[in-house]
Amino acid sequence: MTRGRRSALRSLCADLLKIRWTDESGSGRREIATLEDISPTGASLKVENAIPVGTRLTILYHSGAYQGRVKHCDPQMDWYFVGVEFSPGHRWSKEQYEPAHLLQFRLRSGKSGRTRTAKTPAQ
Repeated sequence: MTRGRRSALRSLCADLLKIRWTDESGSGRREIATLEDISPTGASLKVENAIPVGTRLTILYHSGAYQGRVKHCDPQMDWYFVGVEFSPGHRWSKEQYEPAHLLQFRLRSGKSGRTRTAKTPAQ
């Protein structure tokens, strides 16, 4: 887990999800996004098209949806890295939605200092 720009710890993950938003011209847009990490208060997505900061969007998963707002959209080669802050009432929990590949890191003190261990759902 890392903190980065968020106030809550995030879990690294990978999953393909549908997203939708309304662009600046008022047209509805849809895209498949790669979920890169998630926390109770937001998520990071890899997308093909730039989404302006401040845009409201919906992240769809198998049995529901998260509403949020784009906090940053950074170009990376041929794609964009989008940070989404979830709207009030839309907090992520593993019990509600578990990404296909979820890594939860724990920091432990060992003889040589702090070490990272990863726990995957299969363990």
